[in-house]
Amino acid sequence: MSIIDWLVLALTLLAIVFYGIYKSRHKKTLDSYLIANRELPWYNVCLSVMATQASAITFLSAPGQAYSDGMRFVQFYFGLPLAMIFLSATFIPAFRKFNIYTAYEFLERRFDHKTRKLTALLFLLQRGISTGISIYAPSIVLSTVLNIPIFYTTMIIGLLVIIYTFYGGTLAVSHSQVLQMTIIFSSIIIAGVIVLSLIGTDASLYESLKIAGIHNRMNIIDFKFDWNNRYNVWSGIIGGFFLQLSYFGTDQSQVGRYLTGKDSSASKLGLIVNGMVKIPMQFVILFIGILVFSFYQFQPPPIFFNENIEKIAKESPMADNYNSLEHKFNDINQSNSHLSKDYLKYLRSNDLRNAEITKAKILQTSAEANEVKQEAVKIIKTINPGADINDTNFVFLHFVMHHFPKGFIGLIIAIIFLASMGSLAAGINSLTSTSVVDFYFRSSKKEHSDSKKLYYSKIATLLWGIFCILCAFFAGNTGNLIEAVNILGSLFYGTILGIFISAIFVKHLDGNSVFIAALITEAIVIAFWYFDVMAFLWLNLAGCLLVVLIALAIQFCTQNLNRMFNKTISK
Repeated sequence: MSIIDWLVLALTLLAIVFYGIYKSRHKKTLDSYLIANRELPWYNVCLSVMATQASAITFLSAPGQAYSDGMRFVQFYFGLPLAMIFLSATFIPAFRKFNIYTAYEFLERRFDHKTRKLTALLFLLQRGISTGISIYAPSIVLSTVLNIPIFYTTMIIGLLVIIYTFYGGTLAVSHSQVLQMTIIFSSIIIAGVIVLSLIGTDASLYESLKIAGIHNRMNIIDFKFDWNNRYNVWSGIIGGFFLQLSYFGTDQSQVGRYLTGKDSSASKLGLIVNGMVKIPMQFVILFIGILVFSFYQFQPPPIFFNENIEKIAKESPMADNYNSLEHKFNDINQSNSHLSKDYLKYLRSNDLRNAEITKAKILQTSAEANEVKQEAVKIIKTINPGADINDTNFVFLHFVMHHFPKGFIGLIIAIIFLASMGSLAAGINSLTSTSVVDFYFRSSKKEHSDSKKLYYSKIATLLWGIFCILCAFFAGNTGNLIEAVNILGSLFYGTILGIFISAIFVKHLDGNSVFIAALITEAIVIAFWYFDVMAFLWLNLAGCLLVVLIALAIQFCTQNLNRMFNKTISK
């Protein structure tokens, strides 16, 4: 990076950190540390919710996801607006009624202590791991930019986030997230304009999309119902609805965001506006990935966007074989570039016959290029069997580093860091809230002062930060990071949601039945995923329904057995 890029990056990050510290400088209480004193307006709630969800993974992996798989991932969010409306009408009134710190406090009011602890434990497990994965995402950026091992960049990112969260708590996080999202929204638009300008010498926007369409990258909507299809309208609306309902309704990292609202209306409006804005935002981010794909149809792409993979290959005994494949790959893509230009020339002259012939040739050369890449993959796997050959996390970063003008490289890297800081800080803060409120303070037999509670909360922040760093070291083996986080969430969210649905809507269910049902359901959901019974989004629906149905069955059987036993005794 240039000096200008480093300056833009440094100033942006410093502005965020100091703004958060400044806004929380006079308020050092447990309420400010965990729930920002419940004083924030709706727009602050909305932007804080969005910033928590939009981690660095969103800006690193989503464009790469679109590059490799097209636009269909946007369907994942189709259930979000419905979930926001549902939560605003049901969950928020239930949570606000009891003036709670965490969502899991509500479960003890409704059921019992053990159900609260089980649900909180499931949350801590999945959120701790997913936060670790989120730390790994920006560490990729630093590793690539500075050319140092990911181990060190992971440690740097993790420690910075720990310091930031340790000092400010929820109040600092919430205020800084407003400024973060303002910068992020602006930067996304700027990035899109830059990519379009880079393509502009070869094709218009419409022509770029036509080229992407040839390769089936404009597959936005799929109405075909398929249990094993990860992304279609039905999995997005139904499975996505239950996943988003679980995430925003039961995950403390999000519940803690809207509990900061000054009243119930602020919490509701913040969630609903988030639901309205999220789909267009995600569409734009994916669309940038499509534009990057179109760009590389006119210029040969690298055989691997992960430059560390290329380095391994070129320094190995099989370097000659790899170099030969790389030359072959470049020649094929050069040919594909000429064909893409010819295709557009025929379209412009309305020569549809030659356009179709050229289209078939484009698909053929693309298939040939993919075959060559698979041969390169075999070489990499021979050299290093554990190497991560999934390129999706590196596509956008590679493009930015090699093609963006000075200053804008620093800005794009800055938004990756901003997203990371916001979501990681919220994640660690939620882990802290849950562990101290639902476990330590709940189980402690002695009464602690507010200052002592604040002290223990900060200690918990430190410990959870260390745990998340340790998890981050294993994140490189998870493939596409955004999918890994969503799959992990789907393994637990369905069960957790089922517990909350039972608590709010099935009034006659008791804690024992729900507790046992949750344990059984979690085992079934993990088995469904392990044996690939259905796409991961459907696990959220399955988990939720199973908890409710099994709990009803257990309680029905228990009540009847008790009734029969009592009759026998009375006789």
